[in-house]
Amino acid sequence: MTESRNKAIFMVSLDFEGYWGTRDIESLDDCRRRIANLESVVTSLLKTLQEHEIHATWASVGFLFSQNREELLELLPAVRPDYASAVLSPYRDLGLIGANEDVEPCCYAASSICEIAKTRFQELGTHTFSHYYCLEDGQTAESFRSDLDAACKAAERSDIQLRSIVFPRNQVNADYLSYCRERGILCYRGAGSSWMYTTRRRSDETFMRRASRILNAYVKISGHHSVPMYTIERQSRPFDFPGTTHLRPSLMMEQPLRSLALNRIYEGLNYAAENGHLYHLWFHPEDFAGNLDRKIEILNRVLEHYSKLRVSRQMKSLNMGELAQDLLLAA
Repeated sequence: MTESRNKAIFMVSLDFEGYWGTRDIESLDDCRRRIANLESVVTSLLKTLQEHEIHATWASVGFLFSQNREELLELLPAVRPDYASAVLSPYRDLGLIGANEDVEPCCYAASSICEIAKTRFQELGTHTFSHYYCLEDGQTAESFRSDLDAACKAAERSDIQLRSIVFPRNQVNADYLSYCRERGILCYRGAGSSWMYTTRRRSDETFMRRASRILNAYVKISGHHSVPMYTIERQSRPFDFPGTTHLRPSLMMEQPLRSLALNRIYEGLNYAAENGHLYHLWFHPEDFAGNLDRKIEILNRVLEHYSKLRVSRQMKSLNMGELAQDLLLAA
């Protein structure tokens, strides 16, 4: 039995999406204004994670691996989803975006991808190639396979072997996990078992579910959501490392909400550390754009609390790929 399996695990994953994760709910112009400093955000987050020796998985949309339109067009999958809701397809926007990352940094992020890859303890995972919606009407197993192939190709071009996947909008399709395994994916971030987090289509989302998730960030209405490590050790590949807490810095800017949300996280981390659980914190780098310093300070507070538990409770930081590899070696 390896060291990591004898203690609680603190896991961090980031959904790195740029424009491609929000294009169905905001315009390109709005996105350009909102995350104009995305490269600076990535640099600041990497610095903060390094200061606390945090091992993190950056689940990145495959479109972002390109530095210009020509590279992106070369990677496009042969089979694309034919969503019943056409607004979900990013391919309709390819003629609208700028030519390269110098003029369109919210759509291309090759420089940031390179910076992440060179940074200690950081793993580049996939958020699918096109921010693919695995449960929406019109998509098929064939188009998912083609999308994942394109994501792998984009990563391999940067000498990156993908081991981890985070499904956009947490739309985990169990029928697709076998193909993830065939493509070398070792693990994914599951949605968890609580009714407010379970995987769903957009049409199945409700105001009550959204409101409950936000309220749960401040008040414990559905438990801690950490997972006993012994249950994860019994899984087969690809391993499910469910998300525990979605960090939303924009909703934590003012008191007393910041204190409530931080205390909720502290209590969850304490519980995980005391009981040998996996605590999986996740967030979007893009949410740190605007008031960057104040939002980084919120993340610092969380990581400082983990650092105390690392010493007092022997809690360990591992990214998704590291924990999956550890479990495979120990099997």
